[in-house]
Amino acid sequence: MNFIDNPLTALAIWALATMALAPLPLRYQILPGVALLLVLPVLLVWVGLTYGVWPVLIGLAAAVSLFRKPLGVLWRRLMRGLR
Repeated sequence: MNFIDNPLTALAIWALATMALAPLPLRYQILPGVALLLVLPVLLVWVGLTYGVWPVLIGLAAAVSLFRKPLGVLWRRLMRGLR
């Protein structure tokens, strides 16, 4: 079994990457932040297939907490575009 075969290890690395991104200036956060946001569903599906739904819900709550402001901006832009 390799080190990265465990989805919780991959999710922990993802969380560390998001924390390393936080102190950077905003202009340097956008592209890596989008990449991390796009990788998250893949990791959560992997965790869900391995451990069930409860760890996925906990991971989803943590991710929404980490990305609450960018997700809010994205939501407002989407709602403005639908009007």
